[in-house]
Amino acid sequence: MQANVTAPHDPPADPASRAALYMPFDNSYARDLEGMYARSSPAGSPAPRLLRLNRNLAEELGLDADEMSSAAGLAMLAGNAVPALAQPLAQAYAGHQFGGFSPQLGDGRALLLGELVDRHGRRRDIALKGSGRTPFSRRGDGRAALGPVLREYLMGEAMHALGIPTTRALAAVATGATVQRAQILPGAILTRVAASHLRVGTFEYIAARGDEVLLRRLADYAITRHDVALAGTPAPYLGLLQAVVERQASLVARWMGVGFIHGVMNTDNMTISGETIDYGPCAFMEHFDPNAVFSSIDTSGRYAYGNQPAIAQWNLARLADALLPLIDADAESAAQRAGAAVEAFAERFDFHWTSVLRLKLGLDGSSGDDRALADDYLKLMSQYRIDFTLAFARLADAAQGNDTPLRALFGGTGAALELWLKRWRERTQAVGTSQVELAAALRSANPIYIPRNHHVEAALAAAVERDNLAPFERLLRVLEHPFDEHPADISLAEPAPAELTENYRTFCGT
Repeated sequence: MQANVTAPHDPPADPASRAALYMPFDNSYARDLEGMYARSSPAGSPAPRLLRLNRNLAEELGLDADEMSSAAGLAMLAGNAVPALAQPLAQAYAGHQFGGFSPQLGDGRALLLGELVDRHGRRRDIALKGSGRTPFSRRGDGRAALGPVLREYLMGEAMHALGIPTTRALAAVATGATVQRAQILPGAILTRVAASHLRVGTFEYIAARGDEVLLRRLADYAITRHDVALAGTPAPYLGLLQAVVERQASLVARWMGVGFIHGVMNTDNMTISGETIDYGPCAFMEHFDPNAVFSSIDTSGRYAYGNQPAIAQWNLARLADALLPLIDADAESAAQRAGAAVEAFAERFDFHWTSVLRLKLGLDGSSGDDRALADDYLKLMSQYRIDFTLAFARLADAAQGNDTPLRALFGGTGAALELWLKRWRERTQAVGTSQVELAAALRSANPIYIPRNHHVEAALAAAVERDNLAPFERLLRVLEHPFDEHPADISLAEPAPAELTENYRTFCGT
C-alpha cells in the first residue's frame, strides 16, 4: 500500500545520477511504514554552491566534514546525486492548520533521504528541504528561497545552543536557480537533521483513513524510535501519548523561557520526539507581551506567545483522538484514559514553567512563593514594556551588587523595581549561595544573545540582496554561544527600536 497520491517523479538522468559519497544510511521508515510515503527524487541544482556546512553536526553524525565539503558531498547536498543506500521519499501526513483539518498534506518540498545512527547511538533523519516537487507538492514548486533556508539554519542552531530540543541544519546550499515568490529570489536547499519527522499529523493521516492495522504499525514504530521502554508494557499506546505530553510540556515551557514564538503551531508542526520543527514565521519576543504575535498569517492571534501552552494541549488532544482505537477496545474507556493523559498537560506544563522561572531567577525550589515572585517580575516587564531577555540577563549583575544595568532597563520605574528587588534578594539570600555563585548560575540560565528579529532580517537581506554572508556568519557565531557576553558583539544583544518591533511581521518561507 502506498500513500494515495499521484505517481512519484522519476529521478532526472542528469545530474541526479552522478555518483555520491558513501553514507551509511539505514531506512527504517521506508522499510516499516509502507503506505505512509511516496517515493520521489530530488530535482537537482544547476549551479550549486555550498554556503555553509555544520561541521560539528557532521562529526556528531559520524560523517567526515571534509568529505561533505567535497564535490561529491556538494552533489548530495544539492540533490544532484543520491547516495547508494539512500531511499528518497516524501512522507505523508495530515494536519489541523489554524484549527481546520486537512486530511492530506505531506512533504511538498522535503525529501527524507534516510537515517543515520550517530556517534551516540541515536537514529537521526537526514532530509533535503527545497529540493523540488514531490507527489505532495500540489500547486507548489517544491523549492525553497535562500532567505528562509538561512533563517532555519540560524534559528535551529540558536535553539540548540540555548539547550532547547530542535531539528538542526547540516548544510545550506545555493542552487544557482531562482524561485518565484512575491518576487524572484535565489533558490537554496537546507539539509535538515531530526530525531524523526513523525508528527501529530502523521497519526491523524492514518486515523482519518480508519486503517487500524497501519495505525498500530505507526505507533509501534514511534515507540521503537522514541520510547522503546514502553514496548511490551500493558498499555504501550497510552504510554506513548503520555510521553509525548511530557515532552511537549517541557518543550513549550523552554520556548517561553527564551521568549520564542513558534508562529504556526499546526498539528503537522508538532513532533512526537519533542523537537522544535518548522522555523517559518517564528520570532523572538522583545518587550514582554503575552499577546505578542509576529506571524503574518496568524491574524487572530491563535498562536500568540501566551497561547502556546493551550494550543499545545489542543494539538495533543488531536493525537489522543487518533490513538483511541489502540488505547482501549472499549471506546468510552479509551476516551477517559486518553482524556486524562491530555488533561495532565496543564499540570506538567506548570511544573516545567515554574522550573524554568526558578532557574532564571536563581532559586532552588525550596519556597512555595517562588512562582509568585516570578509572576510579579513578569507583570513588571509587561506593565513597563521591558525587554524580556535583558531583564533576566541583567539579574546576574544585580546579584553581585551592580544594579545599574537593570535600573537602566526600567528607566523611570525604579520604585516598582525596588520593591521587587528587595523581595528577590531576600529570597536568593535564603538559598545560601554566594554572590559569585548566584551570578554564575544566572549567567548560565539567561542568554544575553537571542536571534533579535532586526538582526536576523539584516543578515538575511545581506545574503539575499548582496550575496554577502558575513553578517549571517557573525550573527551565527554569537548565537552559538548565547550566554557569553563580549563587548565587541554587544550591539547584537540590543533590542530593536519600539516602532520596528510593533510593525515587524514574519512570513512562511520554506
